[in-house]
Amino acid sequence: MSVEVGTRRRARLTSRRRATRRRLVIAMVVILVLVIGGGIGLYLHLNGNLKTAPLLSQGHETKNAAGHSPINLLVIGSDTRASREDCAIGGDCSVATATSTKATSAAANSDVLMVVHISADRSNATVMSIPRDTMMSVPSCVDQATGETESPHVDRINSTFQYGADCTARAVHQLTGIVVDHFMVIDFAGVVKMSDAVGGVSVCVNNNVYDPYSHLKLAKGTHTLKGIAALEFLRTRHGFGDGSDIGRTVAQHVFLSAMLRNMESASTLVNPVKVLKLADAATSAVTVDPGLGSIPSLTSLAYQLSEVPGSRTTFVTMPTVPDPSNDNVVVPASNAPTLFGKIVRDVSLSRPAGHIGVSKAPKPSKSTVAKPSASPTPTDSATDYAETVTSASGCAQVSTYRTVVINGVAMTPTQAYAASPSVPDSAP
Repeated sequence: MSVEVGTRRRARLTSRRRATRRRLVIAMVVILVLVIGGGIGLYLHLNGNLKTAPLLSQGHETKNAAGHSPINLLVIGSDTRASREDCAIGGDCSVATATSTKATSAAANSDVLMVVHISADRSNATVMSIPRDTMMSVPSCVDQATGETESPHVDRINSTFQYGADCTARAVHQLTGIVVDHFMVIDFAGVVKMSDAVGGVSVCVNNNVYDPYSHLKLAKGTHTLKGIAALEFLRTRHGFGDGSDIGRTVAQHVFLSAMLRNMESASTLVNPVKVLKLADAATSAVTVDPGLGSIPSLTSLAYQLSEVPGSRTTFVTMPTVPDPSNDNVVVPASNAPTLFGKIVRDVSLSRPAGHIGVSKAPKPSKSTVAKPSASPTPTDSATDYAETVTSASGCAQVSTYRTVVINGVAMTPTQAYAASPSVPDSAP
């Protein structure tokens, strides 16, 4: 590449980054005008939406030469289902009582676990998914809402959420060595509100797909997902990749990348109605630690995230292999510590643009439904599944294995689509 071409490319990237920042500044001005125009009541409304739960300190990040620290945010997607809203959109509604926050309730597990790492110089970010079926030595912790103690034992990492977000944060720290500075819990109803607030999220699937377990049914092509359809897409594990939780994490990356691009677009950030709806949806949808428990704190975090361009925000899934004692669950692969170490040392991840999806796992028996499987043989890079927000614009790869059952017959999600003409599609 010539010096002249390289210079022009850098100029274009700088121009795009400045445009994104200008839109963010405009959005902040819009919010400020709305708050001033609506009086202190609007500010108190947004601030009052926020719910908090305790987070105990795990230590501090290592500062860079300029004295700046990285930020590690743990995002937890909750299947608590303790509210009427959550029950109405797919919860099992079996939870009769809940603790002081939606973040913790009887029998609650976490469907989504993502570590969002923002570099100390705010030049790059990494979003690492941890499969919910990862087995580990769970640390001892105390549920800060109930006082109940969890003793050390071996279990799935998502089980720790039964004792609160702080317990899950401690488990992530023990598994990865990454210090969790903040957490954000979002429940089922919250996903619906936020996808609606941005006008829907555009995603593509490379084939017809029907997952009767999550109820997602989409024809091949691109769809704008809103409300329950967005939730069905995020919950689907049998429809994508190898039909396991690994496939689900990659599909979630596709969705979240599209959502971030939508939120950063000029049509969203300069529209006062959209901005206010997004602010109201976001603040009412989450439970956060006290460090993020105010509008100024959340605004500050959003601004720091906005400093990172999409081309430098990378999604990656923790490398895994099947648990030797139970192939229905996974354990970190031998190269997972390499990935953890890069995040701890504040090293940026990158990968050439490529298609979205996971490599195929061994084909299951024709007479059975595919069991959850793990990543293919790990490599030294530990970043084989990394995609940036900019490059993650392809189609989610529908599973080619018989991962679902219709009328007692195991079949692929595409075959299930054809076999269920009476079931309406989730989105046009």
